[in-house]
Amino acid sequence: MADDTDDTADHDSGADVGHDLGAERTTAPMSDYSSRAVGIGFLVLIVGTAISFGIPLATTGL
Repeated sequence: MADDTDDTADHDSGADVGHDLGAERTTAPMSDYSSRAVGIGFLVLIVGTAISFGIPLATTGL
């Protein structure tokens, strides 16, 4: 069986460009957030709920 791999190619991939590979991995839910961010999220929830349920209910006459 022949070895068809090219070992002369650079082994950088798009996944490690611009990232600190030695840093500990974190994900968004683990990140810190402020009470202001929570308030904005709650406001977005209220507006989204009003749009998705309020407008259809208002147009059907309920």
